[in-house]
Amino acid sequence: MLNPTRPPSNRAQEISSNAEFLRLIALNPAVVEILHRAPMLGLPDMWVVSGCLFQTVWNVLAGDHPMRAIKDYDLFYFDSSDCSRESEQDANRRAAELFSGLGCELDVRNQARVHTWYAEEFGVDGYPRLTKSTDGIDNFLAVCCMVAVRRTSVGRIELYAPFGVEDVLNRIMRPNPWYPNAPGDCYNMKAERWRALWPDLEVEVFPASEVQTGRST
Repeated sequence: MLNPTRPPSNRAQEISSNAEFLRLIALNPAVVEILHRAPMLGLPDMWVVSGCLFQTVWNVLAGDHPMRAIKDYDLFYFDSSDCSRESEQDANRRAAELFSGLGCELDVRNQARVHTWYAEEFGVDGYPRLTKSTDGIDNFLAVCCMVAVRRTSVGRIELYAPFGVEDVLNRIMRPNPWYPNAPGDCYNMKAERWRALWPDLEVEVFPASEVQTGRST
């Protein structure tokens, strides 16, 4: 398992890896268009996150269509002024209209309210109250999932990847060391599903002593 803190990186290698990651996700037309349109939703602290990004990379590296087998495209935002389910549902309705015609499903989640439903959905108690969207990324199950991008006000693509993108580029799945209380059975079920879709994926097994029982989606 990784150390709890990210080890020092070779800055030149990190810059090169980040550039390659951004190049590869730009081959998915849905990701490109979502990044372009997302600011129109007017939601605070919004990011395109996780699966639609690293799975695009894995598809391209495998020689497949960039959009292959991507279940949905996740958008995170953070609005602590309105943590109601109704507000989040409204954000999803507006996103469905804005991104209609892209041929993909969108899932918009307010990270300010995740602690209110996480235990019920995943069967694991103790999920922390978050303070910003990237806190949600820091609590993903695996390091390869911990990636997010957004378009800045000047049109630049900003990348958030607290452990870098090497695991994505090298097709490695390992537990997130920042989330030791993660539902290990959910991790293992995702690993089984993803390895069936991307056979070259190298999976580090979740430590048996740390496996908690939860529900996978």
